[in-house]
Parts: sequence; structure tokens; C-alpha cells
Amino acid sequence: MATQESDDAEFVSVADADELHEEGRIVTRAGGRAIAVFHHEGEFQAVDNRCPHMGFPLADGTVDDGILTCHWHHARFELSCGDTFDPWADDVQSFPTEVRDGEVYVDPHPDPDLPPVEHWTDRLRTGLEESLRLVVAKSVIGLADEGVAYTDPLRQGLEFGAQYREDGWSSGLTILSAMANLHDELRPDDQRRAVYTGLYRVAEDCQGEPPKFDQPSFSARDLSRERLESWFRETIEVRDRDGAERCLQTAIATLEPEEVADILYLAATDHLYMAAGHTFDFINKACEALDHVGWDHADEILPSVIPRLTEATRSEELSSWRQPIDVAQLTYDAYDELPDLAEDGEDAEWDAPEGFAETLLSDDPEEIITAMKAAVQNGATPAQLAGEVAQAAGRRVAQFGTSNEFNDWNTVHHTYSYANAVHKAALRTNSSAAYRGALAGAMSVYLDRFLNTPPTPIPDGTEVEAPDDLREELLDVFDEEGEVDAAGKLVASYLRDGGDPAELKKVLGEGLLREDADFHTLQNVEAAFERFDLTEDPEEARTHMVATARYVSAHVPTRRSAEQTYTIADRLHRGEKVHES
Repeated sequence: MATQESDDAEFVSVADADELHEEGRIVTRAGGRAIAVFHHEGEFQAVDNRCPHMGFPLADGTVDDGILTCHWHHARFELSCGDTFDPWADDVQSFPTEVRDGEVYVDPHPDPDLPPVEHWTDRLRTGLEESLRLVVAKSVIGLADEGVAYTDPLRQGLEFGAQYREDGWSSGLTILSAMANLHDELRPDDQRRAVYTGLYRVAEDCQGEPPKFDQPSFSARDLSRERLESWFRETIEVRDRDGAERCLQTAIATLEPEEVADILYLAATDHLYMAAGHTFDFINKACEALDHVGWDHADEILPSVIPRLTEATRSEELSSWRQPIDVAQLTYDAYDELPDLAEDGEDAEWDAPEGFAETLLSDDPEEIITAMKAAVQNGATPAQLAGEVAQAAGRRVAQFGTSNEFNDWNTVHHTYSYANAVHKAALRTNSSAAYRGALAGAMSVYLDRFLNTPPTPIPDGTEVEAPDDLREELLDVFDEEGEVDAAGKLVASYLRDGGDPAELKKVLGEGLLREDADFHTLQNVEAAFERFDLTEDPEEARTHMVATARYVSAHVPTRRSAEQTYTIADRLHRGEKVHES
């Protein structure tokens, strides 16, 4: 029926009271929206006709005992106020009603219970607590449309993940930090997808886990950096989680961020390649996350990395690092020499000698260690040495032989993400920890050598024609299983032909974020983008894009269920009728 303005400009006439009493419900348009008006238990009640869960018309639902139930997914709402019984559904907007002279009037523009930003922030909290992908996606989209910077939901996810997982920092928070690092490289739509991807992975990581209870800092504020470092490393050595947290909280309260990071990096290199490299990478990702949201949140977030230090496997305990060659002892012996070697090279300037890269990829661990010690003695900085190891690790991924077992992709990837983290740490602190991390990383590169036997040639871009439409051709390759070499050749030809690296990153990001990508695939793309940006030589930089294109292609296509959820949330936000498609 047609609506009619009442004398009160806020209310609109929507129905004849007797007719609505008889019919029980109507749908009308008022204030630019569809409103369902019900007569129930002697009262007239009005709510938005779109179910807040997935948009189904609530007028087609059931009203009983003051409860409105949507028939699509059985979301239930308290009819008089619109509040939901089901956290996954959200509250439905209700509207004040009045009866005047036999007519029912509705106010279609009531004051909101919460401003939109506060509403979506609260909903994101619910999505994280209940591990509800659709709620997380709606919240990310809603906040972005309100002009909220990505760092706000990022901070919320970091704080939630650090608090609600007793075992501390894990894959979810690492993914969230990696997605923040990718943010500016992506298309605008994919920037939102990246935030959503990180947040729902944090929620899944925390689901069913006990919360973490924080330890306070020491009361003393005059403790030296040297003493705090010594205490912290000793508590990690004996796997004393609580003692380590008190030391770290005190360091956060009294030291500069670079000093805090350095203490963590040193503890992470007291043992070799801890937890297959994850420990160092997770610590570095925690520091990078704080770069996005501010180091004033360090006391809430950084202690979550301590279980990664106290509980980690130490590679010197593994037979692969002890037999048939004791590469663990080789590495520790080099550790002992580092102070004197660094002092010898203090005033020297180092450039990688010819053949240095090939030495790092050789099958002689003693030759590798000797070359690295010589580099330090001749003036190689921690960042220079770590960068060379990261380049070698990228070669292992780019030249991975597909005749290996599929899970061995993870082996070369672990070394790659570790070596990248060590280089990033060196750029942050110029720490001697990076020398040690680089030595351990080089030994991991050595141990991965059988996965390049024989090495897959790195395409130089001449194998196929450069794509006319990179997006169409590369995404088509990702739609097919096993097109690993085709993906690498396509990327190489695009870059050789002068293609824009920024466009390549956008396409790779799109291909990644539409998939149910696993932890390592998400890590790999982020590490490759960083390596590409940090590598000056164009040919060497191309290696990283080839490597990640091959890695992604090996792990796609997937079911894309997370993307389906995001698409539903986006369509609902735009007002589409999802239930009719």
C-alpha cells in the first residue's frame, strides 16, 4: 500500500490497523527500506524485512511467543526490539510504531542503538569469539565502508589472538601479520579480503583454546639491558615460560623497541632453526605486526611468542642435523668465532665474491661455513649475509623438483620463510643474532639440497610468449591442477618483457586470496614479495616471483569456501538478494 506522511515528520503511515490485525503481517516501504510490520499479542511491531544473517525476507518467517524466526537458517529475534538469540545472525533493526485514528504509523529512521563503527567493531569481536567467518567478513566490509583504517581490525585481531590462546602466537596471528604486510600491494577489494583472511584464521586458531593469563613486569625499572637479556635467555634455556614473560614485560617497559626485538632474536638463535624455523619467523612477524599498530601495544602482543621459544624443538636435537655430518656442531663452532670475525671485519666493506651464491647451494657444509666465516671477517654485515642466504633459499623453492613428495614443498618453504625473517630482523636491529640465524639458515639450505636433485631450471622468460593479459592467463593457470612449471614460465616471461611488478603482485594476490590457501602458501607469497623488493639485481629478484608462482600453482585450486563466504557478505552489504540467486 502507499505510505502517507503523518503530522509528525518522523512517522509514516503504513497500514490500516484493522486490516493489519486481520492479516497478521504486511511488507511496506518506508524511508527507502522494506519493513515488515506484524500484529502479535495485541501489539504492532515493525522490523527490517531483511534478515541480518543472509537477507531472507523476515515477513516469510514465523512469529510465536514474541519470537520471530527466519525460515532460511532459523535465526531467532525478540520481535519487540529486534535483538537476536543467535550471535551468528546479528540483531535486526526494529522501528517504533504508533496507532492514530485507525492507522498504523512507523518511524523508519530511529536513532541507531550504536554508531556504525561501534556496531561493526562489536560484531567483529563476536565473530572472533564465536569463530564465525560470515560475521568477520561483514564486519571487515562494514568497517572499511565507514572509512576505518585496516590497522583497527588488525589491532583487534592481534589483541584477541594474543589473549585467547594459552599456547601463544601461532599460524593465525602469523597469517594476520603477513596479510597486513601484503595490504598495500593488493587491489582495494583484495585488501579487505586480506584482512578478513587473517582475522578468520585467528578466530579458528583460538576456537576451543584456553585463554592466556599475563604475567606482570618486575617492579624494578633500573635493570640494565644486559641483565634483562641474560635473564630472559636463561629462562628460555630452561623452558621457564612465566619467568621469561616477566623479563620480557620488564624489557618492554624500560627498553627501546629495537632492543626488545634484539633480545628476542638472540634467544631465538641460542638454539638452531627452532621449530623448523617457525620460532624466529613468528617472533619477526610479531614485531612487524607492531610496526603496523604501534609498539605501545607490545605488552599485550609480544609475550604471546614466548611459548614458541620455550616449547620449540631445537634442531641440534634432530638426527638430520647430527648425522651423517654434524652440521649442528659446525654451526655452533662458527658461533663461537663470530665475535672475533666481526671485530676483524669492522672497518672493511664486503661484496659477495664470484661464486659465493653457488657455494651456499653446494653439497659441502664445511665449505659453506668457511665461506660465511670469511664473509664476516671481510666485513659482511648481518643484513648482507642474511640476504645472501635468503637468496639461496629462494633458489631452492624456484628449483624445487615436482618429482619429490608433495609435502616436501613445506621443507624448502620453511627454510625460505626463516631466511627471509632473519634478513628482515637484521635490517631492524643490525643484530649479531642475524649472523647466527644466517649460519643456521645456510645449513638448512644445505639440508634441502636433495629437493633440487636435479634442480628444475629457473625460466629466463624465453620459454613462452609474454602474456597479453597477465590476469586472465595466470589465473587460468591457477585454475588447473599441477601447472607448476607453466606458472613459473608465465611470470618469468612477463617480467622479462618489462611487465609491471606491481600488477604482477596484484594478480598473484588475487589468485592467492580467492583460494582456501593454507598457512604456508599465504606465508610464501608474502615472503616472496618482500624478497623481490629487497633484491637489487633484477634477475635475482625475478627468482622470487617465479618461486612463489610455482608454489601457489602447486597448492591450487581449492574449494574456495572462504571466498564464497566473503562474496556473500559483500553482496549482503550491497543489498543484493542472496536467497534468490
